[in-house]
Amino acid sequence: MPTLIVLRHAKAVAGLDLADIDRPLNDRGRRDAAATGEWLRDNDLVPGRVLCSTAVRTRQTLEGLALRSDVGFEDQIYDNDSDTLLSLVRETDDGVRTLLLIGHNPSVHELVHDLTGGAPEAFPTCALAVIELTAPWAEAWPGSGTLTLTRTPKG
Repeated sequence: MPTLIVLRHAKAVAGLDLADIDRPLNDRGRRDAAATGEWLRDNDLVPGRVLCSTAVRTRQTLEGLALRSDVGFEDQIYDNDSDTLLSLVRETDDGVRTLLLIGHNPSVHELVHDLTGGAPEAFPTCALAVIELTAPWAEAWPGSGTLTLTRTPKG
């Protein structure tokens, strides 16, 4: 069955003089993204497809992961709505075994909770959740997944 990896973007600058969508990663965010990419490779969790928000910080997170995956950039992920994220997951081609979705809180945290009925209490920057689904992508519904592991940059 399919595996969904939900990743919150890495730590970004405060961005006092920037529009929210234009905020880049800070030094810690770049380090955390690189470490997360290494962890994904070390744990044989390199996705076949990535869906990524169009925000600068999510694009830079994806770049820092250094994965060789098919990538789709989705404006809708930036809208930060968990129902929209679930709809995007459902549209995934059945040939994709593992999907990585890179987005924003609170919607990524809510998606993990909705699909699994549980989620970590906190979902800090560069946190990820690995969810095993019980049916094909098109049948992903609340409660249809099992949270198999979580990871944060701090452990």
